[in-house]
Amino acid sequence: MDYKVFLIKYAEIGTKGKNRYVFEDIMCKRMRARLKPLGKFEVKREYGRIFVEAHSEYDYDDVMKVLGTIFGVVGICPVVVVEDTAFENISKAVVDYVANEYKNKDFTFKVHARRNDKNYPKSSMELNCDLGAALLESFPELKVDVHEPEVMINVEVRNVAYIYSKTIPGPGGLPVGTNGKGMVLLSGGIDSPVSAYMIAKRGVELEAVYFHAPPYTSERAKQKVIDLGNLVAQYSGPIKLHIVNFTDVQLAIYDNCPHDELTIIMKRVFYKMAQELALANDCQCIITGESIGQVSSQTVQSLSVIDLAADKLPVMRPCIGMDKQEIIDISEKIGTYETSIQPYEDCCTTFVAKHPVTRPKLDKILESEKALEGKIEELYQKAMETVEVVYCR
Repeated sequence: MDYKVFLIKYAEIGTKGKNRYVFEDIMCKRMRARLKPLGKFEVKREYGRIFVEAHSEYDYDDVMKVLGTIFGVVGICPVVVVEDTAFENISKAVVDYVANEYKNKDFTFKVHARRNDKNYPKSSMELNCDLGAALLESFPELKVDVHEPEVMINVEVRNVAYIYSKTIPGPGGLPVGTNGKGMVLLSGGIDSPVSAYMIAKRGVELEAVYFHAPPYTSERAKQKVIDLGNLVAQYSGPIKLHIVNFTDVQLAIYDNCPHDELTIIMKRVFYKMAQELALANDCQCIITGESIGQVSSQTVQSLSVIDLAADKLPVMRPCIGMDKQEIIDISEKIGTYETSIQPYEDCCTTFVAKHPVTRPKLDKILESEKALEGKIEELYQKAMETVEVVYCR
């Protein structure tokens, strides 16, 4: 069918009370921006509902793909609109809808009618019964099942009537931009893009930082991270990606610190740099992809020591309690998995020690870091002054 209107359903936003309109407005703004390249669309709020109305030709699949990646949306319902709400018009439209939408009429159904205008001459129960009767008269093969129908025919009577029976799932969550902004440590692995997706789903706007170490990591490794940023941006909106040339800093750590502590010390420097970038770009938190126990630097003891390097901002870890398969499942769902497993290593994996420490002590790490004094400061500053910025969309 050639649909011109879509009903957008949300869930958690409905619990926001007097602040609900703020969340609705931000979600509507996101929809308008994302739909703009696809045609002329009007996005409007109406009595606890959001409607998207097409005013030009459009590609149905493209619109579904876009609406299905906007956080806050739990369902997209293609609807038929009946301008004149006289019962005979609604009844005819419901019969036509079923005739056009379902070639095979051998299914059970239920009519679920709601009327916003309580002065409408028929009650919701009367609408249910009378519309159901009209369908049974037109299609004798249909059967009514009020408990577990195979098809639910929804009819909403407002200033116009809306008819729909199908709901395309959305990602849920909260609209991006309703819960501040965070700086994601984005690598080329599986975990960090999933972490970015999950925190954006809670309404957090994203920026990201990637630590590049040429020639030990290739330009293809950098492009892989940009590609992952573009994939996450389909859900989160544009991401400002900061690419830090980390080679000289990493070599200084490698040459001056115990090799079993390399990963811990390197990640502490990551956090310091990420925090500096976050504060300069009005971010309120740092986001990483760690999961407890997955590798040596992700034990509780290691994470505790690493966290202390970021002393001004909280560190968020959406994947912290998930196992690897759970993370992979999400990466496959959001389309990042195939890119993440491409064989281009980042700087985290290039300088991994054979026997890394798993229970580091802060005083021991601080003592090891003293060997960097007078050797790393200028390299650190140069890396921060030469950050490359790429916008992922």
